[in-house]
Amino acid sequence: MSNAKIIHGRFYGTGKRKNAVARVFLSPGTGTVTVNGRTFEDYFPRDILRMIIEQPFGVIERPGQYDVRVNVHGGGIAAQAQAVRHGISRALIGSEETLRPPLKRAGFLTRDAREKERKKPGQPGARKKFQYSKR
Repeated sequence: MSNAKIIHGRFYGTGKRKNAVARVFLSPGTGTVTVNGRTFEDYFPRDILRMIIEQPFGVIERPGQYDVRVNVHGGGIAAQAQAVRHGISRALIGSEETLRPPLKRAGFLTRDAREKERKKPGQPGARKKFQYSKR
């Protein structure tokens, strides 16, 4: 059913957004979050990004009950935060299948498929055209 696995006694989930990929490991604990070997507050300095990452725990009403260890690369900082949220959600349903409906309803299990549109040949950008000159 779910994409989550158990690796070394921890629940694993992969989260993606744009070019960011997050490998998330969950284990029961005190609520510490480590991202690429750094503290949560150090890696994501903006409050809004930390809020995005903590959303799945708020939806299932279990804040501070899991330790989270994340390896994330690619994309920008906002896309990385959303990839971490996606990975946490996937790892949570791996730990307990009954958490799937509230996370699905909140939209945290759906991979946001929006990607950057490629630049077209003979144009300055993906959509922009050179200015038309009548004479």
